[in-house]
Amino acid sequence: MSVVTKGFKVMLQPNNVQQTRLFATADAARYAWNWALARQMESIENTGKYISERNLRKLFTLHKREPEKKWLYNVSNDAAKQAIRDACEAFWKFEKERKKPGYRPYSDRQIAKAAEEGRTLTRYEMHSHPNFKKKGKAAPGFYIDTDKIAVTGSHVKLEAIATSKRKNRRRANWIRLAEKDRIPVGAKLVNPRITFDGLNWWIGVGVVQNVEPVETDDEFLGVDFGIREHAVRSDGVRVPNINKTRAVKSLKKKVRRLKRRISRKYRMNNEEGEYNKTKNIIKAEKQLKKYEWQLSGIRSNHRHQVTSDMIRQKPRCIVGEALKVSNLMKNRHLAEALAEMGIAESLRQLKYKSERAGIEYIEADMFFPSSKLCSGCQTLKTDLKLKDRIYVCINESCGLVIDRDLNAALNLKHYGETNSSNHTVRLTEI
Repeated sequence: MSVVTKGFKVMLQPNNVQQTRLFATADAARYAWNWALARQMESIENTGKYISERNLRKLFTLHKREPEKKWLYNVSNDAAKQAIRDACEAFWKFEKERKKPGYRPYSDRQIAKAAEEGRTLTRYEMHSHPNFKKKGKAAPGFYIDTDKIAVTGSHVKLEAIATSKRKNRRRANWIRLAEKDRIPVGAKLVNPRITFDGLNWWIGVGVVQNVEPVETDDEFLGVDFGIREHAVRSDGVRVPNINKTRAVKSLKKKVRRLKRRISRKYRMNNEEGEYNKTKNIIKAEKQLKKYEWQLSGIRSNHRHQVTSDMIRQKPRCIVGEALKVSNLMKNRHLAEALAEMGIAESLRQLKYKSERAGIEYIEADMFFPSSKLCSGCQTLKTDLKLKDRIYVCINESCGLVIDRDLNAALNLKHYGETNSSNHTVRLTEI
């Protein structure tokens, strides 16, 4: 039995009063983030040292006592406290990245532009520097302490949502969950966060659970993720591409048409070089967010179903590829299809689900030629092109003719078998 932290993300259904309080708490967290960033930048420029998180929180407590900042007492203190902690961690990561060898804070274009404007670039104008969160553009969200959150089968209790001390009014602290019995009741919660995606409020929380490993068989499973098909497995199972289904194509068509409609409305309301956002534009943009949310949900659900089905096969070992998707995205002809498929996310899910179930997961080397290697005789075909969907072995004594993706999946399976027995894969190049 192993102890794992499983993440849950459930949509909230707040009423109007609760929604107003959620936005107020998110505004307090955003204000605390910006305040902490400004204090750190001032301290570095003046003294060359950072302010510790503990001292920053003390200074923020004194800052709240100012008459015009009394509104910060109407929301949960944990939201501002965690925002200051997140700002400090962002600064530490920024400094760690800046000290790496070969780090370039500015591009030639940035230096030339600054010189034309007659200003000197400061160290905090680097592209990796933590940014201020602008109201209306930054995604609203905040943290709730685990000691001040309670979960039932249908509701979640958050602190300081209801300000009244009357017992019947305190019920407003309980916000309805869109999915009943989704989050385990009574379990240990980790890092609960409340976020708003432009349409709905969500709660994301980690739950500490005890997981027993599954009883596996002696089979190895190689998985090759692609574009034409979402995945091809070494046992012959082919998972279709969800983006080629009628439902996804219809949604994508609606998104394209709605984007053109919004663009036309912006051009029609262009007054003296400034775009005027009308109520119809706001309504159309909200509808666009709904379509994009539906698309994202369909694709995410499909990825989870695909990876979970592989775990349910209970193989002894699952073998995947170590793909550098960011490099593949540089191909402008494939970038959109790769982004829609979410191959990196599928590999990430397959890895953590395997580890959670007690199934060995092997990641093939990035330079392992799974597509160019013959799964029958291990001959390497160096001139294989992307358009070649059927693999034909160049070894006359073998002559294997097989689907390219299935061949790659079989090679990944062989890679796992040889890696588990501490043998190396031999390549014979002709």
